[in-house]
Amino acid sequence: MKFAAYERTLQGTGASRRLRISGKVPGIVYGAGEPKSVELDHNALYFALKKEAFHSSILEMDLAGTVQKVLLRDFQMHPWKQQVLHVDFQRVDDTTRLHKKVPLHFSGEENSVAVKTDKCLIAHVATEVEIECLATQLPEFIAVDLSGLVKGQSLTVKDLQLPAGVKVVTHGRKDPVIVSATAPRLEEEVVAEVVAAPAAPAKGGKAAPAKAAPAKEAPKKK
Repeated sequence: MKFAAYERTLQGTGASRRLRISGKVPGIVYGAGEPKSVELDHNALYFALKKEAFHSSILEMDLAGTVQKVLLRDFQMHPWKQQVLHVDFQRVDDTTRLHKKVPLHFSGEENSVAVKTDKCLIAHVATEVEIECLATQLPEFIAVDLSGLVKGQSLTVKDLQLPAGVKVVTHGRKDPVIVSATAPRLEEEVVAEVVAAPAAPAKGGKAAPAKAAPAKEAPKKK
């Protein structure tokens, strides 16, 4: 994806506030050289942030007529307004090694035996994974085919088909689960059976007879 940025010369809280009022977003580009203060059109950036590829792919930033490869690293939103307050980009080249979260794209779930035959519930335990790779090898997403899923099966990180040069970072966890297929519980297992408590037995082993309600006294004639 390609977007335009402009050099920003004024610094400080007041300058950033005036910039936002004029419909711009202050930002910074760092890495592979000196940090550079930039500004971007707010509306263009706001709608770009709604696209998945803007978060997980190498971007082309046109700055003063020069195109640079960058990666979105962070952005701040207003607590309640639909307004982007600040954005950070990192310059990358062919030798830059990255740690980045990328989304998982699931497909084939409806064609699996687990769903079609066994009516299993498919739980997406993770919707993204953190990967390590060179900037040139960064995938926009990782595809996960669920068409072979069967009842009781779980797919883990080891089951992912990763592009060449891409490694999943698990932060010490052995083999995290990505997807699991669980058989639905039967209705009789869900609904608890209600059993009435027996009456307390009287002396002699027989149940105590129920006491009759006292008869109402007839009204006296005057």
